[in-house]
Amino acid sequence: MYSTILAQEVQRLSNNCRPKFTDEEAITCYLFALLEQKQNVKSVHGFICEYWGEWFPNLPSYAQFTKQINFLAPAIEMFAKNLIYRNFKADNMEFLLDSMPIVIANAKRSRTARVAHELCDKGYCASKNMYFYGVKLHGLLQAQSHKLPKMHAFRVEPASRSDLTVGKELLQTAENLTVYADKAYIDATWREELSQQNVRLLTPIKLKKGEKALNAADALWSRAVSSVRQPIESFFAWLQDKTQIQRASKVRSESGLIAFIFARIAVAAILFFN
Repeated sequence: MYSTILAQEVQRLSNNCRPKFTDEEAITCYLFALLEQKQNVKSVHGFICEYWGEWFPNLPSYAQFTKQINFLAPAIEMFAKNLIYRNFKADNMEFLLDSMPIVIANAKRSRTARVAHELCDKGYCASKNMYFYGVKLHGLLQAQSHKLPKMHAFRVEPASRSDLTVGKELLQTAENLTVYADKAYIDATWREELSQQNVRLLTPIKLKKGEKALNAADALWSRAVSSVRQPIESFFAWLQDKTQIQRASKVRSESGLIAFIFARIAVAAILFFN
């Protein structure tokens, strides 16, 4: 896949366009070590050096390995998306929409954190009732009966961007879908626009001003929608359990953050589709 798709994402315009420790080796080592539960670049490098050094005689220093992984962030992102695309089948047009936080700094440090500031900022996660500094991973997943939903599309956005705004962008060109989402995506005008694309957006019903409780019919509808969309929360919990994707406190740059996130999505895709 590297020679046919990924190389164009990371072309080098220098004499060192083909390093001794190849990009294919770097990506292989990074993903393999993540599959072995190594959670940061330092532990990845140490693991490969100690146990697989004979296989990779040109393995560079930790600092150079980190630099190479960060450089390869666009290729790692493309690799993850391609794995998902190759396994997508349009056999079910019901989708689930939601987001999860990826935390670089917790509430106490969220005001002063400046890491990867080109992409990160301070935001609030309602489901976890917490402020944090980082990004949100927005996911559009294909529903499956009695199973975790299939990965379909992911998007990384600053923590402060609302789910509704990103949802509108994710579904801008969608057609002929049914999408289940939570109350954060309620917007009557947008719902009408989506209907013109033959997209049904189904959400729980929000209490109107002055209401203390939903009537029986609205409460039943809300429970039904919530039960259908619950598997996306289970998926995010599974993703966190397998990859620790929410804990990005060791990241120090925007490219490092992109590599961190999409390497873990690639690992999840390998585990999920195999």
